[in-house]
Amino acid sequence: AKSQGDSASGLETLYDSLRDFSQHKQPNQEDPQEMKTVKGLIRKGEAIAGARFAGVPDEKIHFMDLPFYDRSKVQKNVSYEDDIQETMKLLQAVKPHQIFAAGDFADPHGTHRICFDIMVEAIKRLANEAWTKDCWIWLYRGAWHEFETHEIEMAVPLSPQEVIRKRLAIYKHQSQKDLPVFPGDDAREFWVRAEDRNRETACAYDKLGLAEYEAIEAFVRYRI
Repeated sequence: AKSQGDSASGLETLYDSLRDFSQHKQPNQEDPQEMKTVKGLIRKGEAIAGARFAGVPDEKIHFMDLPFYDRSKVQKNVSYEDDIQETMKLLQAVKPHQIFAAGDFADPHGTHRICFDIMVEAIKRLANEAWTKDCWIWLYRGAWHEFETHEIEMAVPLSPQEVIRKRLAIYKHQSQKDLPVFPGDDAREFWVRAEDRNRETACAYDKLGLAEYEAIEAFVRYRI
C-alpha cells in the first residue's frame, strides 16, 4: 500500500495483531478469521504452484477448500453435508475417468480419511450418472508406508528425471517443507520419505525379476 501512496496503517495494525496472536497462541486455540485467510491463501498458492510445475494447466486446477477444515476443529458433532454437496458439484463439472485419492488413513490429522469419505459418498450419490460407470478410484500413499507389493494394482515407473520433477513439485509446498509438523516416529522430510518409498517399491519389483526402474509409484484401486 505504501508503494502506491496509500495508507498502510490498517494493514500494519492487522499484521501486529496477528503476530502477537501467533506469539501467544495456546494449544488448540482457534485462529482468528484473518489468520485462517492468510494460511488458506498460502496453501492455495503452494498447491497451484506445485500443480503447474507438474504440468497441470490452470483451467484444470481446482482448489476446493472444503468447509470442514475449519469447522471440525471447534465442533464435536460435525456434519459433512455441505462438503459432500461441493464435491458433487465439482465431480459433475469435471466428470473424471480417474480419481486419485490419498490412501494414508494413518494421517495424524485424520483429514485424508475425512476427504476420502466425503469423496466416496459424493460418488455414491452420483452413481446413476453415466460417467461414473467408467470412473475408477485409485489410492496412493504419500509420506507414510507403501502398500504391500501383492496389493498393488497399478505400478507407474518413474525415470530419474521424473523423480527429480516430483521432488521439485513437492518443494513448491514451502510451508510443509523441512521438519514435518506431525512427523510421527519418522523425522525425515516428506519428499525424502516419498522418494525412498518409490525407490523401495522399484527394488521390490526388481527382486521379483521384473524390469529395473529408478522408482515406481504404486496405486491400489478402490471399488465402491
